[in-house]
Amino acid sequence: MSAMRAFFKTNKVVKENAFLAVTKSLCDEEGKPLMWEIKPISTKEDELVRDACTKEMSIPGKPGMYRNKLNTNAYISKLLAASIVYPDLLNAELQDSYDVKTPEDLLKEMVDDSGEYTELTAFVQKFNGFNVTMQEQADEAKN
Repeated sequence: MSAMRAFFKTNKVVKENAFLAVTKSLCDEEGKPLMWEIKPISTKEDELVRDACTKEMSIPGKPGMYRNKLNTNAYISKLLAASIVYPDLLNAELQDSYDVKTPEDLLKEMVDDSGEYTELTAFVQKFNGFNVTMQEQADEAKN
């Protein structure tokens, strides 16, 4: 195989979906937490999510100058919702059962324990190759 052929798509390793018991509050008939299916997010998908959560902010004292500001909480919510394959967070019946209309709001209702939500966030970020979580980045920026 030529050195360049090693880079061809046919040689690319495909990352498999992961399964995780996200919350202890949703269980099967035997009392075991339900397994959720999590998919890896592509660079393109991450870029779309990031762009949806970024807005231009004017720089005080510098008319006509702007900088991008990422809404970290919105980004994390959208990243998590985009990563979850099962349960289907777009299912209208499931959304109606929690009286919400978006996948992000549904996820927050289904995983309403903040510790479990934080664990899910850390798992999804690590699963997608982020070595430092968004929370760690935010904490570091504050110091």
